[in-house]
Amino acid sequence: MASSVRNRLFAGLLFLCFGFLGFITSPAEAAIKKYQFDVQVKNVSRLCHAKPIVTINGRFPGPTIYVREGDRVLINVTNHAQYNMSIHWHGLKQYRNGWADGPAYVTQCPIQTGSSYTYDFNVTGQRGTLWWHAHILWLRATVYGAIVILPKQGTPFPFPRPYREAEIILGEWWNGNVEEFVNKANNLGLPPNSSDAHTINGKPGPLFPCSEKHTFAMEVEQGKTYLLRIINAALNDELFFGIAGHNLTVVEVDAVYTKPFTTEAILIAPGQTTNVLVQANQASGRYFMAARPFMDAPVAIDNKTATGIFQYRGIPNIVLPSLPQLPASNDTAFALSYNKKLKSLNTPNFPANVPLKVDRKLFYTIGFGKESCPTCLNGTRFVASLNNISFEMPQVGLLQAHYFNLKGVFKTDFPDRPQTPFNYTGTPLTASLGTSTGTRLSKIVFNSTVELVLQDTNLLTVESHPFHLHGYNFFVVGTGIGNFDPAKDPAKYNLVDPVERNTVGVPTGGWTAIRFRADNPGVWFMHCHLELHTGWGLKTAFVVEDGPGSDHSVLPPPKDLPPC
Repeated sequence: MASSVRNRLFAGLLFLCFGFLGFITSPAEAAIKKYQFDVQVKNVSRLCHAKPIVTINGRFPGPTIYVREGDRVLINVTNHAQYNMSIHWHGLKQYRNGWADGPAYVTQCPIQTGSSYTYDFNVTGQRGTLWWHAHILWLRATVYGAIVILPKQGTPFPFPRPYREAEIILGEWWNGNVEEFVNKANNLGLPPNSSDAHTINGKPGPLFPCSEKHTFAMEVEQGKTYLLRIINAALNDELFFGIAGHNLTVVEVDAVYTKPFTTEAILIAPGQTTNVLVQANQASGRYFMAARPFMDAPVAIDNKTATGIFQYRGIPNIVLPSLPQLPASNDTAFALSYNKKLKSLNTPNFPANVPLKVDRKLFYTIGFGKESCPTCLNGTRFVASLNNISFEMPQVGLLQAHYFNLKGVFKTDFPDRPQTPFNYTGTPLTASLGTSTGTRLSKIVFNSTVELVLQDTNLLTVESHPFHLHGYNFFVVGTGIGNFDPAKDPAKYNLVDPVERNTVGVPTGGWTAIRFRADNPGVWFMHCHLELHTGWGLKTAFVVEDGPGSDHSVLPPPKDLPPC
């Protein structure tokens, strides 16, 4: 087993090595990269259980997309599974081209069983690590993979070139059928079961039963430096990640270079990516890489640790690996300190173009509540809301409704702030403050600058929330614990080199402020990347109006757009 893993890893690394040689020596030119994604059901065994799962091309995790900045990408998705499918290319800006973004009933209707759809998009102004995943139901539990965007030909990294690199995708595993238990939980009005294991590249590691052969192993050479492209594909858990005895140097998050800093562990929320350099500079041996959850709220989670092996060449497999000392699962101080260290590179080649003047200020509260459900176990079910509005998904793509001016699909009256202000993070509240349900969007003027403050609340409970904005990067200009103070907190913003990303964590019982320029017309989803909360309604969307001229307007839809 170990030799076959080494051979596959070596072959992959050789491919990447020659790719790096190519970007140094070949002339600069854009290419068309084509991929075929077949949505297939395959039997997979983990934790002594075998079950059918939905895969891409029979692989779990799915295939890595390799492209260069400037390339055009064509990915034909053919659906052979019993579930309708859509795929989101997480973090790709898709300028004017929401038709390729992928969230079901937002930018497209899903691809029906037996049908195909070609995602056609350009990779413009981005390089680094992103990822792709199913964006319908809970299918991203097994349908996900990495996107590696190499810099343009002849453009080096702004950090020492690594000897080799590897993708590290963190995920979750359930022994049962995920869709079945989610449907059952929804019918009962209860949260579904937490996962049975966390995984590294689809494998839980030897701390779990029947998992010796289901362990990711990475062979390294003494004295060499490696680039790890780390992705959190978990559905519901923020994760700590570290390698025993080795420091990690963070150099990029969400495909944006950062000021390098060294840490023993990283914190990575669902939807986020983090690139780190690690030097194989310890005594030759076998070291566990490990991932386990961060949760500083009174919420039940899968608290088990997934492991892989960072193995020096020539060391026999009988040598027992050592475990890293990860932060405690409720270490809020580490989480806040780690996120504070993340800053944009902000150099002439990679500037941080932070909007200094704000045209539109938004304040969204994040809340939980319960609504009446006579058929549910306790007569109620959970709902989640922004500004006390729980988002209701339509039966037609929102972008289609916007582009073709279809009436009655959505309203553009989402409030800029909550109707009823209160002590958001004070004494725990059980009331929902009149939560309503609807398909209500916020309309944004093209090229205007937006500041959005996301405020956690103590409605039922406080909890951290990773929010993802489709179609955009944004700057995280401020964060804090407690209630946001509009009179005092903006004075503390970082408007020089704030971290730029596409997914940001709102701290438990706190707030986060982001800024972006609305220069990408279309309809763009924004939602909590905890699948549980998204399903309860913790989501909304922005309608960014067309700008002047055809170059600033939404592109026409493709001819093979899936029907509703």
